[in-house]
Amino acid sequence: MHAESRPVPLKIVIAGGFGVGKTTMVRTLSEIPPLLTEEAMTTASLGIDNNDSVPDKTTTTVAMDFGRITVDDSLILYLFGTPGQDRFWFMWDELARGAVGAVVLVDLRRIDECFAAVDYFENRRLPFVVAINGFPHSSAFSADAVREALAISRDTPVVHMDARRADSCTETLIVLVQHALSRSSVQAS
Repeated sequence: MHAESRPVPLKIVIAGGFGVGKTTMVRTLSEIPPLLTEEAMTTASLGIDNNDSVPDKTTTTVAMDFGRITVDDSLILYLFGTPGQDRFWFMWDELARGAVGAVVLVDLRRIDECFAAVDYFENRRLPFVVAINGFPHSSAFSADAVREALAISRDTPVVHMDARRADSCTETLIVLVQHALSRSSVQAS
């Protein structure tokens, strides 16, 4: 009698600044209705949350976003989207615990908003990829130019993607998992 094999779960964190597309990426990829903790932005957040650069944004993630992708019988990916505002950073340690890696989404119109996420994952030595989301003019900069602007190592992948397109998001996750596997095999030797 064969023991029933269970799929291997991999936890992936989707991170970045406010309004860069984290919720959109989780929503785009998830095979189940995603758990979204988006709430309406109110006047109570004036002076605390800055949505000047994304004035049409009316909601914000207050805890996390969660989605799932079944790759095959042997592998399931669990996606955890972080809140993007500083006041919710206390959630990041819990969301990152046990993760195989992270996607740091970047809006090049506001590149400074991703520095905290890059620092967070570098300091914890968690493999991550920088994913330049397809906002206007984002394709005008090469991966090397973005790598230099962020002062990240040459082995950290930088990809262009569109959080609204499943194929683009999937390619980003493939790059992340390959990067995480590459780093774990280097550390094992």
